[in-house]
Amino acid sequence: MARRNNKSKSHSTGFILGIIFLCAALIVGAVALIMFLNGEGQNPPPLAPSTAPSGAPSKPTEPTKPTTPTTPSSGPGVDQVTDEEVEALVAKADFIAAGYDYQKAIALLKSAPYYNEKPILAEKVAAYTQADSELVVFKNNGNIRHVFFHSLVADTDRAFDGDFDSFNYNLYMTTISEFNAILEQMYARGYVLISPYDMVGEVTDETGTHFAYKEIRLPEGKIPFLMSQDDLNYYAYMVSTDDGHNKVPEFVNERNDGFAHKIVIGEDGYPTCEYMQKDGTIVTGDYDLVPLLERFIQAHPDFSYHGARAMLGVTGYEGVFGYRTNPNYRTAMGDEAFEKEVADAKAVAQCLKDHGWLVVSHSYGHPAYGEISAERVERDSTKWEETVQPIVGETDILIFPYGSDIHNWRPIPADNEKFVTLYEDGYRYFFNVDSNVWNQVGENHFRGGRLNLDGYVLYHKPWLVEEFFDVETVFDKARPTPVPTL
Repeated sequence: MARRNNKSKSHSTGFILGIIFLCAALIVGAVALIMFLNGEGQNPPPLAPSTAPSGAPSKPTEPTKPTTPTTPSSGPGVDQVTDEEVEALVAKADFIAAGYDYQKAIALLKSAPYYNEKPILAEKVAAYTQADSELVVFKNNGNIRHVFFHSLVADTDRAFDGDFDSFNYNLYMTTISEFNAILEQMYARGYVLISPYDMVGEVTDETGTHFAYKEIRLPEGKIPFLMSQDDLNYYAYMVSTDDGHNKVPEFVNERNDGFAHKIVIGEDGYPTCEYMQKDGTIVTGDYDLVPLLERFIQAHPDFSYHGARAMLGVTGYEGVFGYRTNPNYRTAMGDEAFEKEVADAKAVAQCLKDHGWLVVSHSYGHPAYGEISAERVERDSTKWEETVQPIVGETDILIFPYGSDIHNWRPIPADNEKFVTLYEDGYRYFFNVDSNVWNQVGENHFRGGRLNLDGYVLYHKPWLVEEFFDVETVFDKARPTPVPTL
């Protein structure tokens, strides 16, 4: 009995120990499972190679805990990118490629971190490469035309109301209707807007450093041209009742002559215009060359070579872009109001440049450089440098006031005092007014003629513009006729 009892006790004890061991195993397994799910039981990553000298004990490296993947600084990776983002990238590249800058469009697509995983991008690159190979070099930069405008007439009733100013408006201005028609017809005839920097500039070759024509690569049949606008200042006589002289700034009022009065930055980030209607209400929109041309290029990107925009010539004696930034106005306006004008003008200048526009000098006081002394040219240039350049930035382009050049049609002599002054002030591109095709490359500069597309030419010399458009269909019937003669 006793032996039987001991045996029973042993069996009971073994059974209990088995239960205990089973429970322990289950607990250990559960803990291991929890550690695995939390990432704590995984093998650590390989240790980085020791940088300790040979023979020296290495410092133990702690295992690195898993971290959340980061998005590459250049954009989302293939796992994060959406179809909408890929479509937006392709649309941006298509817009650039439409302006014949295929290499830039290719570089943009190839810079995407997901380029190799999105077949559409490689397909686009192949198409751009083929299109780029079909471009041809324009053969005659010396025949490239340059057209220019002044502020555009937005309201023909107010501009052509019969007062003294309407005489000059009819001569020298173009209406919005005419400008839009000109763009449409030039586009239909294959014209493409370029920058002067696309046309000519400083090169270095076996003969040294000098100015020379550059290669412009366009589809066969396309014709490059330059465009500029003079006096993007919105002078007081156009938008107010006085002339802005005598150190008193004049701002827009209800008696304005039907022109925009200020360049502003639109809600979309692009430059646009403020305009006062007849009832005194101020609205924002396409009331002058800048927003009109910008909108046209957005709709027709193939009208702009490599994103080119027009040159915008500004003087300084009242201010720039409609802002009264002449330092003489500070006293009348007060420091705070004057500084705001300057700050707003600077912001507009940056916005224009960010979108490809070239803000250039049209002199400070608008004197005829060809008819004044070298000393006066120097004083005027210095004033522009001191009062306008801090707002709009540096430029190497000068549009002569009245088209009055500092020399005749022959190459400028190296000792020409006016040229030496302007060259030392940084100018390398000079533009006058000439109804003929006229371009001249100097050793260290360029001079070119410009054709005025205004009331005088449209009415009295339509043959000068027949290569660009049909005058009869462009001419605004609201323009009084006969247009005055010069």
